[in-house]
Amino acid sequence: MKWFKIAVLTAVPLLAGILIVLRITGLDPGHPTFEEYAEAGRSARPGLWLTGELTREPVMDWDWVNQFDDPFGENATAMETRTWYGIPHSVRVLLVPRGEALYLQSSAQTFRLDRDFPHGKAWWGHVERDPRVRLKIDGKLYEMTAVLVKNRAETARLRDGQSPIVKAVDSKGNELTTEEWHYWRLFQRNVPEYDGG
Repeated sequence: MKWFKIAVLTAVPLLAGILIVLRITGLDPGHPTFEEYAEAGRSARPGLWLTGELTREPVMDWDWVNQFDDPFGENATAMETRTWYGIPHSVRVLLVPRGEALYLQSSAQTFRLDRDFPHGKAWWGHVERDPRVRLKIDGKLYEMTAVLVKNRAETARLRDGQSPIVKAVDSKGNELTTEEWHYWRLFQRNVPEYDGG
């Protein structure tokens, strides 16, 4: 029992110290190359807190975000979600800018298709539980609210007319779902009123 107490009294302050350092320095999510990502079952290392300059200016046109659309590149966009246990979960994300509107897109493939939404990815569940997120784009942080797009027609429009449910036929002639796409509309939070008031 004595060794257990010593282990706990050593581990708890050490873990607290590590979390304090990571809170200050941040821990961006990692992302392997496209090939490594495919081999890892489309999984990547999540991060914790995102660091950067917090932007409070309202954005009227999000099209400039297109230059950061490579999820495997150095300037990839990242999103920090809120977990129920208080330590953020951040991931690399794909954004779809449409002028004054900004969308977040994500898909379920392979083993994730066996799970009901939002259980396919951990961050989906975090966003559905608490839609307040932070985006990191070009080193700047944007506080946002993510709202799931439930209208299939709007989702198809965001996919340039393609269905959000992608199907294929296997060698036996069976139709299988190979991808399921989800979109969230992102709204800025904590910015001055857009009319300047």
